[in-house]
Amino acid sequence: MTEENNFFLVRGRDSELVIRVSGTWRLEDGLPSMDAVKKEIERPPHAKSVLFDTRELAGWDSSMVWFLSKASELCREIGIPVDRGRLPKGLRRLVELAEAVPEKKGARRESVAMPFLKRVGQSAIGAIASFTEILNFLGQISFTFLKLVKVRFRAVDLFLFIQQNGPQALPIVTLISFLVGIILAFIGAVQLRRFGAQIYVADLVGIAIVREMGAMMTGIIMAGRTGALRPSLAP
Repeated sequence: MTEENNFFLVRGRDSELVIRVSGTWRLEDGLPSMDAVKKEIERPPHAKSVLFDTRELAGWDSSMVWFLSKASELCREIGIPVDRGRLPKGLRRLVELAEAVPEKKGARRESVAMPFLKRVGQSAIGAIASFTEILNFLGQISFTFLKLVKVRFRAVDLFLFIQQNGPQALPIVTLISFLVGIILAFIGAVQLRRFGAQIYVADLVGIAIVREMGAMMTGIIMAGRTGALRPSLAP
């Protein structure tokens, strides 16, 4: 028996090789090496078939799909049949989908050694460009603030704007964000159910609302609701 981080290689009956995957597979933890699988398959007596056992699998992402695809590809090169009957239905579909679409020629970007001076020059150019953008942004803020100072308006209008953009806008913004989150969760659950990945619905809604949809919906509501309420400015 060969043991790796998240999988075990066990010899069964009739030279059958059982790959038992367990624990949680996450892409940020790194991809496992296929050397142990290749050595165990080629170790005398040579394996006649390969079986995947996922009964102890707790969680997975694309790293699990990559591992199964690479193991299946290795078995096809050697000419050994693969049994995927014990894989979860969603995981099996993802592996079949990954194998159905062949990799395009030249899709992988080959790493080319870059000279040291060129790397330093590109880093310096990038730093200068970022610094220029920051200065441009600060200049626009300062110019806009000066224009705001020159505008004459009543103090009561300032507090009215603060009230409309703050406490009064909070209920409608919360309601719209909640409804959009429900719709996004429903659509995501229907699509992810096909691959057995419903567990990622919460991550989908949370990331989409917090990073993208929340800010966009708030801007639209503020522009449509609060922007339409314009108190008269003093002459």
